[in-house]
Amino acid sequence: MKHRILHSLDLREHLPEYAARLQVDLAALQQAYDWMCANNVVFEQPDREGQTQAYIAYVNIEARIEQPVARRFYAMLRDEIPAGFVPLYGINWPTVVDRWRRGWEQVYNILINKIPSHSIRLAWLRIGGAKIGKGSTLWRNTEVLGIEGLQIGEDSCIGWHCQIDARAGLRIGNHVTVASHTIMIAGGHDLNAPEFWAVGAPIIIEDRAWITTRVILLAGAHIGEGAVVAANTVVSKPVAPYTIVGGPGAKVLGQRVKDLNYKVGGKGLFTLLH
Repeated sequence: MKHRILHSLDLREHLPEYAARLQVDLAALQQAYDWMCANNVVFEQPDREGQTQAYIAYVNIEARIEQPVARRFYAMLRDEIPAGFVPLYGINWPTVVDRWRRGWEQVYNILINKIPSHSIRLAWLRIGGAKIGKGSTLWRNTEVLGIEGLQIGEDSCIGWHCQIDARAGLRIGNHVTVASHTIMIAGGHDLNAPEFWAVGAPIIIEDRAWITTRVILLAGAHIGEGAVVAANTVVSKPVAPYTIVGGPGAKVLGQRVKDLNYKVGGKGLFTLLH
């Protein structure tokens, strides 16, 4: 299987750091890494800037990795990605948990997200595995996939009728505003593979960023602190802190003032029905 999720860029260059963390010899880790690349555990491919994207298997294959150092390294890389990995389906506990989570999120999307109560909606998401900070909320009729991959800081707000795909990991910081009708899609498929393998990459939105209405954030989007994405813009790349982007290709339109100190306040008495 070649379902995969992005871990980082130029992972080979960081092997010395990982060797120290794993407490193994660097040569042993390099050998394990080559084994992983040859056995569909790690996948390397160049990006547009000439860097090497390192993906790891999206299905949790730790139990099937025979090489001991490779097995430990895969587990470490997997745990660094804020996503719920697909289990090896069968008669086992991980399959039961995964089926329960999928059912739990379906009930949320069909019923719970329409209830005019922040507390009920947030409790449902948290029980399903989402990590949501104090004062943050998702307004009504916003759908969530991959609940266990959703991480939101404090005092952040996601508006009405958004579609949130966190299956490959979605991390939102503090005091972030996401306007209504925004779409975030952290995954897709390999169009060059006959098997249509799933390919994903986490989406990250840093503190006090503002995502305006009808924006589409695709896999790998990284919105810097205080940045603004203008309406109807599609983003699949990093956006520098305090930068305003918009239009085709998410072009730079200007710079935002720094030293931001406001609170979003998206959860309160006057937003109860939201």
